[in-house]
Amino acid sequence: MPSLTFILPHWLYWSTLVIFPLVAIALVRREERRGPGHGVNLFAAYLFWLCGGFIGLHRYYLRNAWGLVFIPVFAFILWSTGEIRDAREDVSRTRAAHDVATRAVARAESAVRANRPNAEANLAAAKEREAKANAEFVAMQEELRFYNNLTGGAAGLLGIMLLIDAALLPRLVRREREREGDPVAEVTVLPEAPSATGVAVTAAAVRTPVTAAIDRFNEVIGRYVAYWAVIAVFVYYYEVVARYVFNSPTNWVHESMFLMFGMQYVLCGAYAYREESHVRVDVFYAKFSPRGKAIADIATSVFFFIFTVTMFWTGVRFAWDAISLGERSFTEWGVQYWPVKLALPIGAFLIILQGISKLIKDITFVTRGATPGAAMPHATHLGA
Repeated sequence: MPSLTFILPHWLYWSTLVIFPLVAIALVRREERRGPGHGVNLFAAYLFWLCGGFIGLHRYYLRNAWGLVFIPVFAFILWSTGEIRDAREDVSRTRAAHDVATRAVARAESAVRANRPNAEANLAAAKEREAKANAEFVAMQEELRFYNNLTGGAAGLLGIMLLIDAALLPRLVRREREREGDPVAEVTVLPEAPSATGVAVTAAAVRTPVTAAIDRFNEVIGRYVAYWAVIAVFVYYYEVVARYVFNSPTNWVHESMFLMFGMQYVLCGAYAYREESHVRVDVFYAKFSPRGKAIADIATSVFFFIFTVTMFWTGVRFAWDAISLGERSFTEWGVQYWPVKLALPIGAFLIILQGISKLIKDITFVTRGATPGAAMPHATHLGA
């Protein structure tokens, strides 16, 4: 089985972080416009083909038993890959033994030229050991070549099967839709909640033009970077296949993903703050009334802004140093660090904006307690 030597280019890594969420959002919105109950999806079928086609996952998605044909072929590839791994170790072992025997022959020949005692017998024994070591080395090379050809043939067969299914997928999807009849899922509508009285239940329900704009902005950013988690599925999938099928473990996969999740962590902080998802110890706070909680949040907001402003300013310095020095990682991948460190002040700035939004809500709630035009929940739709 050939080794994989692919290393993710830096430009592809950064452009994927920008473009992938846009594509994912567009696809999600398209499915939402189609509504529930549309049965199998061609895009999903190709996604299963790409990620799990080697075990026939796309066929199972379409409820087609022919997917079982892929399993023995892939199992055979896994077995032969294991044999290749053992054969490589044997080749390395016999090569080392052959090199040792060759050096022993050279020393024995020097001893013969120096007319040392028993030099001729030692030379004959050394040559015999060299011939034996060479025969074992050649045999192990032939065994490795055999398993490489065997695995390459099975991989070629699997590739042909996947290419055939790639061409057949549109017809298979249409056939499955016709068989299903494209049913429409039932929708349950819960009763309407009582109409809003204009008074906010908590400070979080307050809506002003400024808070609405900040909340919406951080929601968009949070949802955007949340789709990065889907990228990790594809990348770690590649790592598993490369490591266990092609014996080609990577280094860039781990580094690219922990950098991506680090950026996601700081950029999603404002959205998590908006949704009140941050961990906090509220032994006393939980017992306060809504008005008491708002007053406590106003009083302690000074500590929040001290921390976040410090985080922002420190992040700016880190990012500027990384940009000016052209800082890169110390691994062979050598990816640029400045976009990663730039995410720190950006994330801090977003949290500061969300803190301003919360402070406005708390002050408005305490002083007025009213929410003109507050959006209250009415009907909730649940897919059956």
